[in-house]
Amino acid sequence: TLPNVRAYNETCAAIALALWNHRMFLLHGEAKYIDVLERIIYNGFLAGISLSGDRFFYPNPMACDMKFKFNHGSLERSPWFGCSCCPVNVVRFIPSIAGYVYAARGDDAYVNLFIGGSGKVKLGSRTVTLTQKTEYPWKGAVKITVDPDKAGKFALHVRIPGWSQGQPLPSDLYRYVSPDAADYTLKINGKAASPKVEAGYAVLRRAWKAGDTVELDLPMPIRRVLAHEKSEDDRGRVAVERGPIVYCIEGADHGGKVMNLFLPDDAKLTPEVRADLLGGVTVLRGKGAVAYRDKNTKPATKPADVTMIPYYAWCHRGPNEMAVWLPRTAELATLAPLPTVASQAKASASHRGNADHVSALNDRLLPKNSNDHNVPRFTWWDHRGGTEWVQYDFKKPTTISGVEVYWFDDTGRGQCRVPASWKLLTRDGKTWKPIPAKGKFGTAKNKFNEVTFKPVTVKALRLEVKLQDKFSGGILEWRLITKQEK
Repeated sequence: TLPNVRAYNETCAAIALALWNHRMFLLHGEAKYIDVLERIIYNGFLAGISLSGDRFFYPNPMACDMKFKFNHGSLERSPWFGCSCCPVNVVRFIPSIAGYVYAARGDDAYVNLFIGGSGKVKLGSRTVTLTQKTEYPWKGAVKITVDPDKAGKFALHVRIPGWSQGQPLPSDLYRYVSPDAADYTLKINGKAASPKVEAGYAVLRRAWKAGDTVELDLPMPIRRVLAHEKSEDDRGRVAVERGPIVYCIEGADHGGKVMNLFLPDDAKLTPEVRADLLGGVTVLRGKGAVAYRDKNTKPATKPADVTMIPYYAWCHRGPNEMAVWLPRTAELATLAPLPTVASQAKASASHRGNADHVSALNDRLLPKNSNDHNVPRFTWWDHRGGTEWVQYDFKKPTTISGVEVYWFDDTGRGQCRVPASWKLLTRDGKTWKPIPAKGKFGTAKNKFNEVTFKPVTVKALRLEVKLQDKFSGGILEWRLITKQEK
């Protein structure tokens, strides 16, 4: 599975993959490696740094639910980290990008990336200056002026991006819903040309002189992307691209909420230039839909305006919900669960893990198993052994007759285990007193452990645990049994 909310996608790993693919290109001369490099430059790596250049993401998730604090305990980019490999990697990678734009081998010059500016390549005894004018990645028109210091014959290899040929990446991990190639055009000195394409490059082998021009025009249709069926978290979902840019939806454009939004297959999206937004971006606008609960608490849907921004530009308007992989139907849209006595209680704890939150105790999101990392969790990490607690405080006296606890246990992955034992306490004045249970206080994995007792009216309820020696522990959900919720 490729998780979205808890995706790690380390900024350093994106940079490492970019460096690897550039070296593979240097070895094999194939454009598919530059396709990956380009994808990273505009998306996976670029999201890791703020527009101001001084704040960073360590991981880059594909969704933010505002519960899982993915960035080392934060929901926003941070100025520094204890292990700060990502910021310093960013600092060295950005100035290296200029070295990936062009390449040379023998009498062959390569145009890999479409970036305004000029560069020089050495072809034998000849030096060739290549100058680009383009508004890529927002527009697909690229004009290349070729200025050799000595006129003569050599080959110019101009990359035809895989995204323009119906392939998002050189693998079967992702595919376009409509994989048809876009009809790009290429001109030499204003005249149409149809050169042979080799290894992903249009090869222009001719006698060149100073001032010759090459014009490449790449149409930029808005494409929907599907993931491989084995990617469980992305089944029934779609991502959206335009050119090399991957898009997302963000709460800042949708009243703070996007997890309940879905994008039907027939929803039309239109590009719109927004020079005033996020440093100047092209957004995608259209009609989607949202799922909600009507007056009878039954799921319903209604149309909704959708604005998509480049993924790299998210989280610059404060922390908010975000999603790259959008449901195609209402069934996968996330509806807020119905309120319960537990969900309306105020949760607190003796301690919590840096990346966790007490709201996971009563968020009503049900795990698949005790080692489920795709739902928010509460842990006492990195406290090990000893006694810890979590607590519910109620706005008014509440009568309960039992509790259900789903323990977190990441055996094989981390250092959290089900507790050695636990008990329930209720407050009598300033004193906490045990609640006698009718059965055992269970510590089984992969299920709710239910404990019932004679109905008791409380204003606060505490779950006290004895952690296993040398291990920490946690809870994925803590439910209450009440008369009104039977």
